Amino acid sequence: MELKNHTYISEFLLLGVSQDARWQPILFGLFLAMYLITVLGNLLIILAAISDPRLHTPMYFFLSNLSLVDIGFTSTTVPKMLVNIQTHSQAIAYEGCIMQIYFFILFGVLDNFLLTVMAYDRFVAICHPLHYTVVMNPRLCGLLLLGSWITSALNSLLQSLMVLRLSFCTDLEIPHFFCELNQVVQLACSDTMPNNLVMFFAAGFLFCGPLAGILYSYCKIGSSIRKISSVQGKYKAFSTCASHLSVVCLFYGTCLGVYFSSSATQNSHSSATASVMYSVVTPMLNPFIYSLRNKDLMGALRKLFRGNP
Repeated sequence: MELKNHTYISEFLLLGVSQDARWQPILFGLFLAMYLITVLGNLLIILAAISDPRLHTPMYFFLSNLSLVDIGFTSTTVPKMLVNIQTHSQAIAYEGCIMQIYFFILFGVLDNFLLTVMAYDRFVAICHPLHYTVVMNPRLCGLLLLGSWITSALNSLLQSLMVLRLSFCTDLEIPHFFCELNQVVQLACSDTMPNNLVMFFAAGFLFCGPLAGILYSYCKIGSSIRKISSVQGKYKAFSTCASHLSVVCLFYGTCLGVYFSSSATQNSHSSATASVMYSVVTPMLNPFIYSLRNKDLMGALRKLFRGNP
């Protein structure tokens, strides 16, 4: 029976942020602008980190990888949404939906891991400055990045395969602007208990785990900063991790806000609107947050624009 149901599934319908026809041109222009700003801003961060030898450090190595992941994170959802608005269509192919689930989870989990690794980098730099170059060596940085990619890819593959085992009936409308995993699972007319268990344990291990690591790192950082005697020394130490802390608060704050708001309202469209914050707005703001108060990065960007070596 499952095979028969799968045979008739060719596409899902993405209801988007709003179904009001009057809002579609505005939404198209808004999301196109945010997408272009996201891609351009993060590409500039990557190019600046590559072109300036002064930025060939673990912090900027992870930052450039975070920028690359943010481009992929946004590119997984926004282009399809723009195409659907432009063509006045809500359809997404079954295979395309599975691919969107895979890559959205992949880049979302990678964001978690990279933010955690960057918190560890700041922890070593502030709490153990004399051992920083020894601890954060190129080999460890490469292993941390490789481990993040492998873990994220395996989790995405598992979640996607779990969706493939589901059978769907006639209600194929997803009240979201992309194939959000939980929304797709809720549409299934077969047993979803295994999917819910896998999602629960993955969220605990891959979301709460990194968040706990970040909180622990910043508790240690805060303790070390308090021990610094001079005000100037405290400010200098705090300024090295202020940008990362801002990005962490923005990313996890919006994610938790989406979770709690959707749990409280039980409104899928409200959840879709709130999801724009962490899936579109946060990747767009990250380059600005990292560059505005970072003199080295701003200097590298100025050199990049001027064409100086």
